[in-house]
This record gives sequence, C-alpha cells and structure tokens, in this order.
Amino acid sequence: MNPQRRHLAAAALAATLGTLAGLASGPAGAQTAWPSKPVRIVVPFAAGGTTDILARALAPELQKAFGQPFVVDNKPGSGGNTGAADVAKSAPDGYTLLMGTVGTHAINAALYPKMPFDHVKDFAPVTLVAGVPNVLVLNPAFAQKYGIHTVADFTRVAKANPGKFNMASSGNGTSIHLAGELFKSMTGTFVVHVPYRGSGPALIDLMGGSMDLMFDNLPSAMPHIKSGKLKALAVTSGSRSAALPELPTVEEAGGKELKGYEASSWFGLVAPAGTPADVVSRLQQETAKALNSPALKERLQAQGAIPSGNTPAEFAKFIAAETAKWAKVVKASGAKVD
Repeated sequence: MNPQRRHLAAAALAATLGTLAGLASGPAGAQTAWPSKPVRIVVPFAAGGTTDILARALAPELQKAFGQPFVVDNKPGSGGNTGAADVAKSAPDGYTLLMGTVGTHAINAALYPKMPFDHVKDFAPVTLVAGVPNVLVLNPAFAQKYGIHTVADFTRVAKANPGKFNMASSGNGTSIHLAGELFKSMTGTFVVHVPYRGSGPALIDLMGGSMDLMFDNLPSAMPHIKSGKLKALAVTSGSRSAALPELPTVEEAGGKELKGYEASSWFGLVAPAGTPADVVSRLQQETAKALNSPALKERLQAQGAIPSGNTPAEFAKFIAAETAKWAKVVKASGAKVD
C-alpha cells in the first residue's frame, strides 16, 4: 500500500472509531448517567397525609441508592389534579416524578367533567408503592355526645340527623371522599362533605372539633387513633388490617345494608410519558428493594400500609383495572365534584 492510500485508510479508521465513540456517549450513555442532579417527587396533597408520608419515607432510600437528593414537593389542589398536571407537563427526563394515588390515577377520570391531563397517556407507570385501607374515624367529643361506639351506632345517628354532621376529606375525588360517598349511598344517610387540600389539614380540624368524621387513610390516622385524639370505628377494606386487628371492617360492623362495602386506597410512583425506559426500570428496581428492606417494610406495615414494588407493566394493568372499578363506584354513589 502506497503512503497516500495508507494515510486515507488510517483517516477512515479514525473517523469510524470516532463515530462509534460518539454513539456510545449519545442517548444511551446520557441515560446511564442519570441522575446527575436532584430529583423532584411531587406530592399532589398537603403535608401530613399518607401520600406525603410515603413519599418522605421513600425519598431518603432512593437518595442512598442513586447518590442524588430526592426532594418532596407538595403541590395540593383539585383532588390531586394540580400536582399531577404539573408532572404531566414536565420534561420526561427522570427528574420529575409524581406520587400518584387512586384519586389522580383512577377516580378523578370518572368524577371530574374535565381533566387537565390524561392519567394513562400522559404518564409512565413506575411502580405501586403501597396499598392502604381507609378508616372511619370520629372526633371523640362528637362520638361521646351522640353515644357512638360502632358503625351501626353512627348509621342510626346519621339517619336521625340528616345534613347536621360534617365529613372531612383530603379533597374531591380521593378515596377518602369516595369511601364516604359510598357509605352514604349504601346507608341512605346524608352528611355534608367538606374537601380539604390533603389529609393533614383535614385531620387538624377533625381533632379540633370543627369536623365530625372522616374516612382517612390508615397511616395518617394511626398515630391519632393510638393517642386517643380520634375514635376509630372500622376499616374500609375487605378484610381487617394487621396493624389494627381488633378493628372490624365496615362490612362486618355495618349489617346488611353495608354488605359488599370496600373502598381502599393506593399510592404509586409515575413519571411523565416518554421518560427513558431504563430510568423507569432503575427507579422501579430500587424502589422495590427499598420497600422490601426489613426496616422500611416493617415501618410501613406498622402504619397499616402494604408495600408493593411491582413492575411498570403490572402497575399499568392495575391502574386500568382500578379505573374501571372506581368508575362504577362513582356512578353508583352519585358522587360529584363540589
């Protein structure tokens, strides 16, 4: 080979190697570098509720796993729709996540006449974090005044006083709201629904006496039940909670008119649609590891939560099934956005 051809061959080889190096450091390489800055987990409710509790329990574990801060950002409003819409419109780069709920990703689609996002098309499911029962809790002074000790007692008193009592919720469309609406429709009772921007502020007013009752998520209600600041009557799940095994289900304690009653909650991580698949996969894997670690698993179970950590595909199927289920509940209960 003459010197000129040798030079051209060397140049061609160098160009080829340069192209290959460029490909290696392109999109795939950029994805493997994630995260290179803090990640935001949007909680679409005020601080103090179960959505917030779960996000703040998980964030430090993900920070340890990925070496970057995972910052919880509370954006309450419209039954979770405000915060969820913020995430739906965010860049799909793995730096903005949502702690979605049964409200934002199942109930609201049937409850609100107009939604600011499509809960299926606008999000990439990451993993179900936990499922929790709700619990019917009363202000203790209210319960004492009316002699309420059981679900049957409450139903009797509510029937005798239509529209006299106030039922707090964490917002329109939440399972806390729908659990109450389902109860009302099955028992023929009427209590006034008062939506808040999360369980935290609703619980403050319930314990303070300006609210009478609430169907709160068990993890956020648990410390107040144990301290005696709230009186618990029953859990809303199909079976008793291991965290409060002495507490009956609403169906058990409610008699024939509440047969088949069930209204539990769930919470899961989702990302904006288009988030790189490898980022979603890594998030799911590390979240599942954290949820199955003895310390966090025991901590969540003690609060009444049931940790999950399923795959993105499994979570997508779960969301589809829950959407269909809650659409029927919304229709049967006659619930509407206030």
